[in-house]
Amino acid sequence: MDLIALDEVDSTNLYAKRELDYLSDKTVISAKRQTCGRGRLGRKWIDLGEGNLFVTIVLKPSDVFDEKYSNLTQYMSVCICKTLEFFGLKPEIKWPNDVQISGKKIAGILCETVVQGTVFKGLILGFGINISASQTGVLQITDKDVTSLSIELKSDCPSGASFLDKLLSIFWKDYNNFLNEGFMFIKKDYLKRACFLNKKIKVSLPDRILSGTAFSVDNSGALKLACEDENIVLSIGDIL
Repeated sequence: MDLIALDEVDSTNLYAKRELDYLSDKTVISAKRQTCGRGRLGRKWIDLGEGNLFVTIVLKPSDVFDEKYSNLTQYMSVCICKTLEFFGLKPEIKWPNDVQISGKKIAGILCETVVQGTVFKGLILGFGINISASQTGVLQITDKDVTSLSIELKSDCPSGASFLDKLLSIFWKDYNNFLNEGFMFIKKDYLKRACFLNKKIKVSLPDRILSGTAFSVDNSGALKLACEDENIVLSIGDIL
């Protein structure tokens, strides 16, 4: 595992994509500050100051894309939850991969597949975790409830470096098992942390909003939603 520590970057994911040809498999890129961070569905990830985590892992597991790679964000969400649990918290997962504590978001994950022509070049797995953000800082984000490790743990909050060390050890421990089995390897761990099951929810899709009851997640990590007259399986979307 190679480590690259940057003082400031537009986005660790963008940096990884620009340098992908020169970066080895399992390279970890971190930055103290990020000026143009992005989340899922084109959202902006707001930099709440130094001490928070802005990290990208470069992964080149094979020469061809495997559908199992589509669940890497869900694998990472479980790893982040296990790390938060190690530090004494009780996180939950909002489908597909947002990590929350008491309904407040603490981490976001974005995985991008890089293909050149028909050649699979690798995966860019980025994540942001609010470690040191203050209550005043998180109030800058007005479109959702947000929290941080320092808010939840107060004086017992670990540093971003120690949190990342623990997270990476958990991630690499089962990484090869995940590559072999895909979502089925983490399904049990994922479901026991899911906060959305058996609840009436609204899911935002690119072209519409669906309402229904989330009753399950299938073996590929897709959401099963019971609507008025049919059951729908969603592989993309965002719970509102």
